[in-house]
Amino acid sequence: MKNKNIVFSVVGLAVIVLILGFFNRRNVKDKLEIHEKREIIIKSEEREYNLNLDEISELGEEEFTADLKSSGKAAETHIYTGVPVKNIFKEKDLEVQKDKQIIVRSVDGYVVALESDEVLEEDNVYLAYKVDGEFLKAREEGGSGPYQLIIREDQFSQRWCKHVVEIVLDE
Repeated sequence: MKNKNIVFSVVGLAVIVLILGFFNRRNVKDKLEIHEKREIIIKSEEREYNLNLDEISELGEEEFTADLKSSGKAAETHIYTGVPVKNIFKEKDLEVQKDKQIIVRSVDGYVVALESDEVLEEDNVYLAYKVDGEFLKAREEGGSGPYQLIIREDQFSQRWCKHVVEIVLDE
């Protein structure tokens, strides 16, 4: 009897996964297309924008250093080029309110939630597209781009997000 329950549970879970995959396929396809075009989606409850590299770099491009920390390895200091995430919202006239979250999504499904205070802090949260003078390589090339979220105050680089495709301002 126990084996039948296990089999039914496994089959039930497999069906649920297939159903969720079926309904999510369009969303994944859209994100992959955005990623391949080297664009990023900026979203609020009321508006949505697709920005390309030229549009992003015009929003206050900066060079900054950040320490990349990987488990078991010594920290590596790199020079990144990107824009403060707060500049993107300011340019699109999207107000980042106190006590709200900013959600950052990667093409592979990784999600990072940021507090508004972190994003509004000077020299902290960046959308990077270059490292050490070179454009970030795409996921297919073994890179972390074309866009990567860098949080300079993140002590262990755990909330950095590679392959960013969407930034959502929680309303």
